[in-house]
Amino acid sequence: MNGVGIFATILIGILAGWIASRVMERRHGLIINLIVGLVGAWIGAALAAAFNIHFAGFVGSLVVSTVGAIVLLFLLSLLRRA
Repeated sequence: MNGVGIFATILIGILAGWIASRVMERRHGLIINLIVGLVGAWIGAALAAAFNIHFAGFVGSLVVSTVGAIVLLFLLSLLRRA
């Protein structure tokens, strides 16, 4: 996440994980939300780069991280069904 510090990165990860867990109707704790959000940030950044989409700052990082976290939770739900 370019342009934000470590504290903001952790905050974005927690928020993105929490938002994604609400959207996907999952209930996770703080640590799982952080992990989902941080992994989601990586997935979201890869997707944004693949589609040549650029977001900057706190809000942009939160959007990208949340989308990535939702994708992660969706893929995990598909794996659980298989």
